[in-house]
Amino acid sequence: MKKFVAVLSAAAMMTSLAACGYTADTANTAASSAETTASAAESTADIAAADSYKVAIVQQLDHASLDEIRVAIEKELDAKAAEKGITIEYKDFNGQNDATTLNQIGTQVVADGYDAIIPIATLAAQCMTTAAESTKTPVIYAAISDPAAADLTDIDYVTGTSDALNTQSIMDMMFAVQPDIQTVGLLYSNSEANSTTPIAEAKAYLDAKGIAYVEKTGNTNDEIMTAASSMVGQVDAVFTPTDNVVMAAAAAVSETLTKGGIPFYTGADSFVTAGAFATCGVNYTELGTYTADMALDILETGVVPAYHVMDGGIITVNTETAAALGIDYSAFNDLAGQVVEVTTAE
Repeated sequence: MKKFVAVLSAAAMMTSLAACGYTADTANTAASSAETTASAAESTADIAAADSYKVAIVQQLDHASLDEIRVAIEKELDAKAAEKGITIEYKDFNGQNDATTLNQIGTQVVADGYDAIIPIATLAAQCMTTAAESTKTPVIYAAISDPAAADLTDIDYVTGTSDALNTQSIMDMMFAVQPDIQTVGLLYSNSEANSTTPIAEAKAYLDAKGIAYVEKTGNTNDEIMTAASSMVGQVDAVFTPTDNVVMAAAAAVSETLTKGGIPFYTGADSFVTAGAFATCGVNYTELGTYTADMALDILETGVVPAYHVMDGGIITVNTETAAALGIDYSAFNDLAGQVVEVTTAE
């Protein structure tokens, strides 16, 4: 837990003004004096409350994408606390991708009286929404690819940011640099809500082009690795959307596919820094920053807006992986306003 404390000068000023008012009016009775003092104390307490917030940040599980978002949220809360001269006290929770653990966290957060909850990823958002139903504590989720499919819309105390994927853009990328693709591998978790819509979109795109595809799924690291390994020799490219289960094994999956000569196209830039070939999507640092700003605005105004879809269209390429695969990705320059080159993170 980190605390950022600023001097509440406004509160002190109000107390001073109340005292001056009493001195100037010598005709006031003792009862009136007591009432004035009590009123000033209430005003001071109200200011203190308005300038101090407790925020729970609930991360669904550990992996590079969600870590990047959490770090950006915390950095922005720190910056806003310093800029506005307020106190923002936040605490991190991690559900380890387990619904029971996340529900327990939700119960604890609500009981402890947090002013807002920022869940990162779909399962965390769903569990926090349920936990906050009785108190209507604002829930501002981060990185929900399809809020409607996750049943996170039309709830008056719930909003957040969406990293909705443009599946067609990623498919277009594939064929721009690999026009002779015959078969595409679709690697995802069938328990991951974020994957449902993009996988359906990918199938529709490939069906329209008459391209074959092979689906492989898994719900644990071992199952994902087995699925990825089985694709070597069967497919010409692999696509994974913003799937949290696959992301947890992204480094190992990327290494396996690259060694097998298979480009790995994904739904987030954190996959690419883990070793995947390329993506076209949102910047998760920007998403985390926007989410933090949205949460603070809700705390200050009490108004819960509709969820926000982050701008995408940024192509990110791992230059080391491209070299290992022998792929010329210059065609990407014609598909996006920005092409970002990265290398594999240690």
